[in-house]
Amino acid sequence: METASGTYDSENRSVEEMTRYLNGLKRYTEKGIPIYMDGKLSGQREWEKLFEVREDGMFYMGDYVQAEGGGLKEIRFDKVYLSEADIMETKGRRRRTRK
Repeated sequence: METASGTYDSENRSVEEMTRYLNGLKRYTEKGIPIYMDGKLSGQREWEKLFEVREDGMFYMGDYVQAEGGGLKEIRFDKVYLSEADIMETKGRRRRTRK
């Protein structure tokens, strides 16, 4: 997507992608597929946290669990943390792109 100035509008694209992903999770729950966050059954109110990357390097990683007979059994999101080196690299990249 391009703006009137001809630059790529990544913020709008990110919102569109997030909305599309959240709608997909909703469809899974409507089909009876449970979605867990940190080991607890979750709902739509909690799902926006999936897109956060905190200052301490925490973010959620998804795991799509297959049933024994095939198909999807459940979706699990658990916290993972970037290493200190990754956090410093990410902060440095943010500073360079803000200029």
